[in-house]
Amino acid sequence: MLLTLVTFIPFIGGLALLFIPKGKDNLVRGVATAAAAVSLVLSVIVLLGYDKSIAGMQFIEQCNWIPSLNVTYFLGVDGLSIAMLVLTTLLSLISVIYSYNITSRVKEYFFFFLLLETGMLGVFVALDFFLFYVFWEITLVPMYFLIGIWGGPRKEYAAIKFFLYTLFGSVIMLLGIIALYFTSAPHTFNMLELAKQAPLFTKIFQNVIYVALFIGFAIKVPVFPFHTWLPDAHVEAPTAVSVILAGVLLKMGTYGMLRVSFSILPQAVAYFAIPLAVLAMINIVYGAYCAMAQKDLKKMIAYSSINHMGYVLLGMAAMTTAGMNGAIFQMFNHGIITGALFLLVGVVYDRAHTRDIEGFGGLGSIMPVYTGIMMVAVFASLGLPGLAGFWSEFMCFLGAFQVQNTWMKLITGFSAIGIIVTAAYFLVMIQKVFLGPVNEKWKGLPEINTRELIAVLPLIVIMIVLGFLPRIVMELSSASVASMLNTLGTLKP
Repeated sequence: MLLTLVTFIPFIGGLALLFIPKGKDNLVRGVATAAAAVSLVLSVIVLLGYDKSIAGMQFIEQCNWIPSLNVTYFLGVDGLSIAMLVLTTLLSLISVIYSYNITSRVKEYFFFFLLLETGMLGVFVALDFFLFYVFWEITLVPMYFLIGIWGGPRKEYAAIKFFLYTLFGSVIMLLGIIALYFTSAPHTFNMLELAKQAPLFTKIFQNVIYVALFIGFAIKVPVFPFHTWLPDAHVEAPTAVSVILAGVLLKMGTYGMLRVSFSILPQAVAYFAIPLAVLAMINIVYGAYCAMAQKDLKKMIAYSSINHMGYVLLGMAAMTTAGMNGAIFQMFNHGIITGALFLLVGVVYDRAHTRDIEGFGGLGSIMPVYTGIMMVAVFASLGLPGLAGFWSEFMCFLGAFQVQNTWMKLITGFSAIGIIVTAAYFLVMIQKVFLGPVNEKWKGLPEINTRELIAVLPLIVIMIVLGFLPRIVMELSSASVASMLNTLGTLKP
């Protein structure tokens, strides 16, 4: 029952909000916080009870749901999902706390937020493809409303663009799921059973299904050229929603590739390894250059997400122990680091009502505490040794260089340009926003407050701790990755 409680307590909390009388906004905030906090505590209990030496599923919950279709309610966690489970509950609680500044339609906002959390958690624990797809679709509706109602000036455009992109990908993915169901014998949506039947699927069939599923997953990541919805959604979304969008929703795409494609379609994974590495390289280099060109601070970080998710794809394409573990670690790190960056951008935007990089200057002397925290997050994002981001990026590149394939080595070498460009655009941003003479217009900006510190400091602490003890996260995935690579066998790029 533990995974069920972790997943559905936010939804139960959301339903409870609907019965709170209008106008009692503080009670709404309190109930939402309690629901998110209980879910986090339970996820930590799961983490503490997780045996990292075991490659298989743990905390399994299974019962019949729709027997006529052989659909089951099937939950479990392994090394691919345990870190994502804790990341989701942590960022959700932090985002709920940061959202205390929402004053319009408070009850509806927190209901949609808690519904979104349940959908995200369900994706990471579902082991039945039908159930997985239900949770996948659940995330679409609340995110649409959170952007479309509480977003910025172009919120309707950004929300509709996000909805249509994701819905298109979901429809293509559904076709692939149905094809897998009818090809399996006996017909099943059970992901573990489908993985066992993988040798029975022809190479052509695997390739076709891989492409169908990849479109759905790639839009979520997002992988070039499906990335155009992301900057618009981030710029218009409220700060807390941007944190969840970058910190968790993007990971659903790469997690889906690992959980589904790498387990069920191994021949297709090997066949498309080099094309995936090419797309990873484009994400890394193109995303970094796009980030460098931005004048809007939030848009710059949005493009940096495209860049950093490219590292995940590169590590996955390598199909090596270092690369795969690095990819999963990078998924976690990106959620922590970029989540913190969006929170910090929200802090200054709430005060100045602008995100124009060129319009600031000298904030370091006006808001020294805020500046110090921002520096840590920025340096973690650009991969400074001693902070969490360094280890995951290093592992992704190390794993890709280990592949005995000339094309993979060339792709990896060219991708390293992205690291240099990332350092450049972040350092230029620091110079323009925090250093130099003080812009008189912003002399009266107040320092970061207690609520904002409560939200962002846990993420900063995690960045520093994992910078010195990366094995805390990497050991969680090692056994599962080793098992997956053993299954893939000699199928290499």
